Amino acid sequence: MAFLKTPERSKERFSLLLLDLEEYYFEQHTAYHVTSASPKERKVRGSLKICSKSVIFDPDDFQTPILKIPLRDCKKIEFVQKDTNPFNEPKPSAVSISCGQVFYIKESNVIAPYRIERGTKRLTFQLEVWTKTEDVVQTLLQLHRASCLDKLGDQTAMIEANLQSRLARTSFDKNCFQSVAEKPHMECAVEMVAPLVSNPGHVCITDENLYFQPLNGYPERVIQIKLHSVRRIYKRRHGLRPLGLEVFCSENDFCSDIYLKFYKTADRDDIYYYIATFLENHLTEHTVESYMLQWQRGLLSNYQYLLHLNNLADRSCNDLSQYPVFPWVLSDYGSAQLDLTNAASFRDLSKPVGALNKERLDRLLARYRGMPEPSFLYGSHYSSPGYVLFYLVRVAPEHMLCLQNGRYDHADRMFNSVGETWRNCLEGATDFKELIPEFYGTDFTFLENRLGLDLGRRQNGSYVGDVVLPPWASDARDFLQKHRTALESQFVSEHLHEWIDLIFGFKQRGSEAVAAQNGTTLLTEKIDQKNIRILTLKHVYFSVFHPLTYEGGVDCDSIDDPDQRIAMLTQILEFGQTPTQLFTSPHPQRITPRFHNITRSPSITSPGSELSPASPSADSSFEDLTEESRRLAWVNMGNLTLVSSHKIHKEAVTGITVTRDGSAIFSTSQDSTLKMFSKELKDFQRSMSFSNMALSSCLLLADGKTAVCSSWDNNVYFYSVPFGRRQDTLMGHDDAVSAIRWFDDRLYTASWDSTVKVWHCAAENAHKRSQFELLAELEHDSGVNSINLSSAGTLLVSGCKDGTVSVWDTQSHTELQQVECHSGNIHHTSFSPDSRHVLSVGDDCCMKVIDVQTGMVMSSVKSDEEQRCFCWDGSSVLCGGQSGDLLLWDLLSSTVIKRIPAHSGPVTAMWMNDLCTTVISGGEDKQIMFWRL
Repeated sequence: MAFLKTPERSKERFSLLLLDLEEYYFEQHTAYHVTSASPKERKVRGSLKICSKSVIFDPDDFQTPILKIPLRDCKKIEFVQKDTNPFNEPKPSAVSISCGQVFYIKESNVIAPYRIERGTKRLTFQLEVWTKTEDVVQTLLQLHRASCLDKLGDQTAMIEANLQSRLARTSFDKNCFQSVAEKPHMECAVEMVAPLVSNPGHVCITDENLYFQPLNGYPERVIQIKLHSVRRIYKRRHGLRPLGLEVFCSENDFCSDIYLKFYKTADRDDIYYYIATFLENHLTEHTVESYMLQWQRGLLSNYQYLLHLNNLADRSCNDLSQYPVFPWVLSDYGSAQLDLTNAASFRDLSKPVGALNKERLDRLLARYRGMPEPSFLYGSHYSSPGYVLFYLVRVAPEHMLCLQNGRYDHADRMFNSVGETWRNCLEGATDFKELIPEFYGTDFTFLENRLGLDLGRRQNGSYVGDVVLPPWASDARDFLQKHRTALESQFVSEHLHEWIDLIFGFKQRGSEAVAAQNGTTLLTEKIDQKNIRILTLKHVYFSVFHPLTYEGGVDCDSIDDPDQRIAMLTQILEFGQTPTQLFTSPHPQRITPRFHNITRSPSITSPGSELSPASPSADSSFEDLTEESRRLAWVNMGNLTLVSSHKIHKEAVTGITVTRDGSAIFSTSQDSTLKMFSKELKDFQRSMSFSNMALSSCLLLADGKTAVCSSWDNNVYFYSVPFGRRQDTLMGHDDAVSAIRWFDDRLYTASWDSTVKVWHCAAENAHKRSQFELLAELEHDSGVNSINLSSAGTLLVSGCKDGTVSVWDTQSHTELQQVECHSGNIHHTSFSPDSRHVLSVGDDCCMKVIDVQTGMVMSSVKSDEEQRCFCWDGSSVLCGGQSGDLLLWDLLSSTVIKRIPAHSGPVTAMWMNDLCTTVISGGEDKQIMFWRL
């Protein structure tokens, strides 16, 4: 299992899991446990561990049990003087402990519940270096006093003072550096965090490595991580405070290489940003938006995306109160054959576990009505340390014993059967748990009792052994394989965003849940002063848990009473915590492959395919070779080569359009002219001026016989190509017309007068003077700079001077989305080829990808320069920059793949052919450049 990768000494039975929760291991001494069970004194050699709440003796003989003596149960701790009587056998000084109970652990080296012997006992330990005996006794007496204090807060404060004193007296040993040439950046005291334990020590970061040196030398003297090996880092909230830092040296593994808890947020942030300088594009690449875009376009599997969301929402396999959470995706655990073509085999992902059973939900609502404040719907969480170890007890038995004070849970409450567990989640009064990543991984050992653990006997007389699997699984390996296939199925891909809304998104909390399936409205009664019954509305949220489980639900530092503060923190950690909210608007749906038969249900994919980028099946519907050619063209877009350049305008080029056969190119400019350039003759043939003001854009009608231009003089001009003259003028706006688009018989005009107007003009009437019928006027809050249509012409996107992007329905002329995504002028907007996303660029140097369905900003890329115009395929973008270069961007990694030198001034216009093999760019340098792959 992932969190079991914590380095341990293979030859040592001792583990930090033998300590109580929130206990520290301070120091160890080689010692002898002296017993007088026989006439002759017996000595057992081992290691005496001094911990903040206990003394632990770990014998060298593995068959002898480990002894644990809680300091709170000690009645007397004393220093036994060295026997100096020359007539007696010499006896060194010793530590004598009288106590009320002793824990015997790993007897015969078997992991099992602790055996407790109660009654007064006296244990004697002789240190191998006996001169340290008196110091050890003084330390034990100090810790014993702390353990015996009445108030838990006073105990914690005294132990914490002891720890900080030890850390202050020590420092990182720089002899542990890998190279004498390393330059230290900073050093501070920290704790290394692992599931259920914390190990204090010092962190030191140099220009080459990150080091952690435990105060106690356990599990090794120093842990080293090369900074150039780091792939991801995350800030963490630990104990509800922003003190954690987790470091990963892999891209996809969800177990980190080290998790550190700092004592000061400033120290944590300093090291975070220092490590970030070693990660190329780290701060822009690893964002929720970039992962969302990759997942939606099929470059991340469902499994990988959920892992990334968990990481970004503060979930860590090193923190069992915030362990990664995964959904139950199946509801069929009883059939002989698993049918993934049947939607009934799947769980309803739009509802939390607690709302899947209506009868149980009704009972919970009835209880909720009578509950005093703070009221909450569910009495337990969907993820907690107990639930994680419920699933993993067979591979992490010591963690379970640590959590439950040396005991396993009752045999009938163990994870005995997948089907039983699912039924209890549907019917149990207090069971609402989800799954963990291991259910969709490849390591199936957590389902088998390979260690031969004695986990107890159930009421039916059977011993707890391997987990009972559904009938459709031949063995544990087969179960995980089919479970992974279900997670990556088309049904789950189409509905996973609904579950993400519940756990990480806008349905996690707040009033937004009322309008969705995650909440309801109840009628309750109250009596006013005149004893009149009044019906009032009371909102109930199905995913509302105890208020303490939510981030920001309580500020522990503001609680003055230390006992109350510690008790509250313990409750929070043991009950479980709700993930950090990542989304405040609906999560977009995944783009799934299209099938010839749209009613076809998902099919089972091969075991190795679920983690690879989504690819269409053999019978998917495509535009044959044309679509494949476009894809290959974008793969090779970095090989764009300049064919020729021509200076045909006197001012900046503002628009470019090309005839269908590619023989003629039309361009507009701020010099107020429309020019026609012959590709064959490599020279411009015509020049037409409609007014003395700049032209802003141009297009050709489908028949290729009419060119349409927009002007800053508020008009739109129609130019007849065959006759070489202006044939019509549309005077439709009160300010400059900034952009125009044509689809079927409709003309769309955008203006700085804050409107986009829709005109009806039949194509056959465009060759003669005609009347234009105004169909609609789309109002904006500021001047409109850019408009574009979706491939089907059903959607229009507009970009305004105030940085707002709007998406409109062209049939109803209603606004579907309005997104404030730029801090200034928007230069250009365009739909992706599948019309699911909109890309916009502005003078704030940002590129923003917006999901059309939800209006969510899915990606925000900050560039070093303004991007003025672009063409894109949904993932890659060819931009014209302020510098005059063409920049090829990969939006999924937020990186520039290729910079192609082009114009001597900003690129202001760009055109690309349908096959994406030819590009024409225009710039402020008055030039038009022809490019070809």
